[in-house]
Amino acid sequence: MKAEEMIGKELREGFTTGATATAAMKAAVLAIHGEFPKRVTVLSPQRTELRLPVKEASAKGNIGTATVLKDGGDDLDCTHGTPIIVTVELTDTPGMELRAGKGVGTVTKPGLQVQVGRPAINPGPQIMLRYVYEELVAPDHGCIVTISIPKGEELAKQTLNPTLGVVGGISVLGTTGIVKPMSEDAYKRSLTPQVSVVWSAGIRTAVLCPGRIGERAAAIMGIPKESIIETSNYIGYMMEQCVAKGFTKMLLIGHMGKLVKVASGSFHTYNRNSDGRMETMGVYAAMNGAPADVVKEIMACNTTDGAAMVVEREGLNMIYQQMAERAQVRCERYIFGKSRMGVIFAGMDGSIQAISTRAKEILEEEKWNIH
Repeated sequence: MKAEEMIGKELREGFTTGATATAAMKAAVLAIHGEFPKRVTVLSPQRTELRLPVKEASAKGNIGTATVLKDGGDDLDCTHGTPIIVTVELTDTPGMELRAGKGVGTVTKPGLQVQVGRPAINPGPQIMLRYVYEELVAPDHGCIVTISIPKGEELAKQTLNPTLGVVGGISVLGTTGIVKPMSEDAYKRSLTPQVSVVWSAGIRTAVLCPGRIGERAAAIMGIPKESIIETSNYIGYMMEQCVAKGFTKMLLIGHMGKLVKVASGSFHTYNRNSDGRMETMGVYAAMNGAPADVVKEIMACNTTDGAAMVVEREGLNMIYQQMAERAQVRCERYIFGKSRMGVIFAGMDGSIQAISTRAKEILEEEKWNIH
């Protein structure tokens, strides 16, 4: 279902990858015991009962395998419909051992909820899996639980896992077992771990990029990839997360189309939440002597790139520097001066259009290339 089709419709909740893997584990253990239910009930970390369908299950001796399809409900989740396969081997040694099978990532950077070198199975799902172990495995026995997501390595390219240092596949996630569709809070929470990863790497200047254009510009300037934190549209929120972690220096680098909004005081830049781009550019053009017909022409543009053509033609390129300086003021005001904040405007190709005063200071301090 497309996002526009969801407007006005009551959205169906789904299940997290953690709940899905837990259901598959339970079905696998039951298969070892000769039971093959079409649905299983598992407990969320909060001990709420969740009931999920089982696609298939089989067993041979003390090894059982089950498949459950990830049901994301009406959430726009790349993992929706993905088979999650869990193999359980019962052992004579008490305890539960978790292993990453094909398509489940391994943590390679500190700062996440899982230790480096361990399978990317978050604490919430681990609690759910342990509930199954405690329910179905005899106290004097143990089990080895291997979670596989065959499409996981390909799906990981659509997530932040490569940035977070999770390699080889996706993470098994979920704090409640339930996916609430179109949850803005959930999406913001998915961005937040980047802050801890950058901090844990010993980096003390956070480089915030709303998207790929900012990342491209950062690379051109020689800024280490490890310093970059993706903000998406949640620029203000991610600034606050960085301040809370302890960052006292930040750079905001992005396409003018996003950062013009910041110059006008908008820190949630989704186009339905804020869009004063043409108004802002028109005002700055007028402040620099643009006649009314030029301002009207800018106001009539549909994109900032279109407006930029008018700006270039009229010799008004100084407005980019002025807007970058204003965005800098707005940013530092937003975080109550708790961090120095520089702003860099970039073109579609990653070329630099403007560097605010504070950004120049930070670039020089870090010995990153300004040109």
